[in-house]
Amino acid sequence: MNRALRTVGLVVAAGHGERVGGSVPKQFRKLAGEAVVAHAAKALLNHPAVDDVVVVIAPEHREFYDQTCRHLPLLPPIEGGPARQDSVRRGLEALVSQAPNQILVHDAARPFLPGAVIDRLLAALREVPAALPVRPVTDSLKQVAADGKVTATVARNGLARAQTPQAFRFSDLLYGHRKLAGAGLGDDIAIAETIGLPILAVPGDESLFKITDPADLARAARHLTSTTETRTGTGFDVHRFGNGDHVMLCGVRVPHARGLVGHSDADVGLHAVTDAVLGAIADGDIGLHFPPDEPEWQGATSDRFLAHAAGRVRRRAGTIVNIDVTLVCQMPRITPFRGAMRQRLSEIVQIPLDAVSVKATTTEGLGFTGRCEGIAAQAMAGVRLPVGDA
Repeated sequence: MNRALRTVGLVVAAGHGERVGGSVPKQFRKLAGEAVVAHAAKALLNHPAVDDVVVVIAPEHREFYDQTCRHLPLLPPIEGGPARQDSVRRGLEALVSQAPNQILVHDAARPFLPGAVIDRLLAALREVPAALPVRPVTDSLKQVAADGKVTATVARNGLARAQTPQAFRFSDLLYGHRKLAGAGLGDDIAIAETIGLPILAVPGDESLFKITDPADLARAARHLTSTTETRTGTGFDVHRFGNGDHVMLCGVRVPHARGLVGHSDADVGLHAVTDAVLGAIADGDIGLHFPPDEPEWQGATSDRFLAHAAGRVRRRAGTIVNIDVTLVCQMPRITPFRGAMRQRLSEIVQIPLDAVSVKATTTEGLGFTGRCEGIAAQAMAGVRLPVGDA
């Protein structure tokens, strides 16, 4: 984006999350079909003021990362260190070549990040070099000894619970991490405190809770259920055969003796999916957003249409849950290209590969597809939107 300030999100996911249990670290556990870390990263990616996002991972977790995050347009992951402070410092050093002005350091285990919190943090950076979201402490605080005995009551006046992301002017945080390498400080605000940076606290959000144990995972699932609703949209499209030596289907070039005729690249699969996504959010159809009589779309690649529809979902704080498309034709054969089609759809709409289905069928020689006059496609898309979104 062409702005004076370049803002990057740094998601810290190098921990092992052992308190959640199981063989999969908590940041890579699935929550409504996507990994916890993917939810956290997407919240940053979807904010219009954030230019890029990178995830810091443990080297031994690269396979988990590839399986759960490769569909997202992230910068290449960075290998973390033995402690959180080491991981953040390595992330900052790797970002020097990106020349960011501002950095948002976020815990991967906090999957629900409202855009309004990012707004408040970036507004604070116009006044001070460091900011963090906080929530007030409402419970009574007690000092408890190792044997479980209460030894004192702690006054809660002026106390607050720190959340992430924590926001900084990049050069200040990089300087602090270099100066205090190995100090074992708990978070990045502690770095800022130690080097004397002014810090501003902004209101956080109760949805920004951190997942640390199985109960938190259950709470996260309940949170998604209570704050979102799932809608379904369908799409259908047809294109006839004409001259050519290939067809575009679901974003993949498929060799064929004939091409498909259309104002764009006539990708019948992507057109059907685009209509399904737009239908799920009641946002018209492909013809409304890309009128076929406008020269701008002559020969356009249809991935632009689907990416636009996916963007319309994200602007409403929604998520595409899954896509299912069926191609109807006698020829060409779809099976050899099915994997590539699923991968391309996953990339365009930024959802996991296992949430994308591509199928093919014939009409047993009946109708226009049976006579090899063209190809049809029907599609379904599930979309999760905040409750009350209209």
